[in-house]
Amino acid sequence: MKKIETTRWLLYVLIFLSVLLPLIFQINLPITETKVARGVYNLIEDANENANVIISFDYDPSSKPELQPMAVSVIRHCLRRNYNMIFTALWPMGVQMASGAVETVRKDNPHLEYGTQYVNLGYKAGGMVTLQKMGKDLRDVFPADMSGTSIDSLALLDGINSLNDIDFIISLSAGVPGIKEWIMVGHDKYGRSVAGGTTAVTAPNILPYVNDQNQLSGLLGGLKAAAEYEKMTGASGTATAGMDAQSIAHLVIIIFVILGNVRYHINKKRGEE
Repeated sequence: MKKIETTRWLLYVLIFLSVLLPLIFQINLPITETKVARGVYNLIEDANENANVIISFDYDPSSKPELQPMAVSVIRHCLRRNYNMIFTALWPMGVQMASGAVETVRKDNPHLEYGTQYVNLGYKAGGMVTLQKMGKDLRDVFPADMSGTSIDSLALLDGINSLNDIDFIISLSAGVPGIKEWIMVGHDKYGRSVAGGTTAVTAPNILPYVNDQNQLSGLLGGLKAAAEYEKMTGASGTATAGMDAQSIAHLVIIIFVILGNVRYHINKKRGEE
């Protein structure tokens, strides 16, 4: 019994170290790129110069580990391409998620300027109804940004009055309302290109919009896809480190499963003899 307890604690320690060490010392294990993730990259990379993009933060802290790395990478990519970024949120806590992502990006880009490179319009309740109103009159839905500043005084929003003035939309979504609503309004009704990211558990429900119906230009599904996108943009971050930790932890578990089965069959054979 004491030997079993020792083995159990050894496993706990190894799992702890296999998760902790890759987060501290990045290994950058190989990451296989998928077509649907590449679609998100291509949409952003190939847009027109000075494109106007809406990035919608449709998630809360419970989904932050998977979606926040995507948000940071998307902002960095759009910033590198000199696009005009308009942040909004269909979830109340999405506003804080946007602010947190900006602060992360600002560490590498201290001169990131509000009002000319990005604006944060904040959260607006209503889901589908809100998006339909934005399609007709963005300024009616958001007369001011999240801080109460009139959007008429923000240089970035000059000439942007509705979804017709937006080049493409990125929705980072953990559920409803989120990426499906942006597809139905932004793409289906107003003809805007839409792409985005979602949690791994939700991704299978969204993939048909990419593969079968071509309503989504691309999709990042879960932490692995976030790591893929970091690789595409050439900036390793928390998703890459997270995948390293997850891969090493899985390897340790597989090794112990194999060892356990080998030990079981050896003991069984000895018992028969």
